[in-house]
Amino acid sequence: MTAETRPVTVLFEAGKLILELHHDAEGAYHAFPGGRPGAAAAPRLALSLAEALHARIRPAGTAETVLRAWARGAAPRGPVARADPAAVPPVRVRAGAVVIRDGAVLLIRFTEADGGSHYEIPGGGVEAGETPEAAALRELGEETGLAGTVGPELARVWKDGRHEHYFLVSATGEVGPPETLDNYGGAPVWVPVERLPATPLWPRRLSWRIDHWYRTGWPERPAELADSITELGPPCGW
Repeated sequence: MTAETRPVTVLFEAGKLILELHHDAEGAYHAFPGGRPGAAAAPRLALSLAEALHARIRPAGTAETVLRAWARGAAPRGPVARADPAAVPPVRVRAGAVVIRDGAVLLIRFTEADGGSHYEIPGGGVEAGETPEAAALRELGEETGLAGTVGPELARVWKDGRHEHYFLVSATGEVGPPETLDNYGGAPVWVPVERLPATPLWPRRLSWRIDHWYRTGWPERPAELADSITELGPPCGW
C-alpha cells in the first residue's frame, strides 16, 4: 500500500500493546514504536485490547492486521508488514450518511442470488468539486429520499483503494417510493442499532462501532480504519 517496506515493530508487555503517543492538527493518535529513523522520541503507552480497539492507530492497515490477530487470541509480536493506505492516493472517494431514528439505523439492503442479503450505509462517490459532506447528503437524497443536516464525521475507512468518509446525519422526511430512488437495486430499510454487530454490513469494521458509539457516545475525532474484510457474514469485533 506504500512504497515504504520497512516493517513495523509490534511490542507487548504484560498483555498490553505498546504504542507511541503523537499529535496532529486533529489531536492525539498512536503509532507503533520505532517510527521513522531520526524522529524525536515520543512517549509510550500500554493499551489493553479494549482500549486499542478505539484508538487511532497508524498505519491503519498494520493496525487492522494486529487487532484482528489479537482479538482472535493470537497477538503478533516482532516485525509486521507495514500497510499504510493513507499514504496512497485513493482510486475513489466515497461519503456515507449514518442516520438513526428511534433506535434504528437506515441502511440499503441488497438481495443476493442465493436469497441472502447484505447491507450498506447510504452513500456514494464524491464528485469533482464536491465536499464529502455535500456528497453524503446528495447520496442520501438519491438513495432514500431523505434530506438532512451533516453532523460530526464518525469514521474514515480505507478499503480496496477507496477512501470513505462516514458522517452522522440528522435526517428529515420519510423514505421515498421505490420508483423514485436510485440505489442500484437496493432497498432502504431501518435496522435496530443493537443488531448491527450481527448484520452483514459493509464496511464490516464500522458496524459494531456504530452500535457501541450509540450506547456510549460518539467519538470526538473520526475513527481511522483499514477494512480488508470481504466476507460479511462472520462477526467482527476488531
